[in-house]
Amino acid sequence: MSILSEFKEFAVKGNVVDLAVGVIIGAAFGKIVDSLVGDIIMPLVGLVFGKLDFSNLYLVLGSVPAGVANNLADLKKAGVPVLAYGNFITIAVNFVILAFIIFMMVKQINKLRKVHAETPAAPVAPPEDIALLREIRDSLKNRP
Repeated sequence: MSILSEFKEFAVKGNVVDLAVGVIIGAAFGKIVDSLVGDIIMPLVGLVFGKLDFSNLYLVLGSVPAGVANNLADLKKAGVPVLAYGNFITIAVNFVILAFIIFMMVKQINKLRKVHAETPAAPVAPPEDIALLREIRDSLKNRP
């Protein structure tokens, strides 16, 4: 089998297509979660903790040159070493929320699968030859 035909077989397998769809949906879902965290949750958390904006929390590790504004964006542009721990906090909260949402989705899917699995299936009639053999067996058992 040539490399091209092997690759074609690999690329058209259902698992590869499913994975591609999952990655695309995951990227879109990530944007939704980013917006949820950045636009809804973090402002509320900032309000609770004294109107803090976590994305602008940083610690300057070097000396600040003259004329550079003391904000994160300008310090980074000037090449000043900055420990931007606020970004880390935001990303960590983002991860926890995303993990919780995925957990809830998987939990609900498992619940639906369990309900579906518990639904009794209609009994399947045995094949004709098996039914005939059972009849013969039963008639032999009833012989004196």
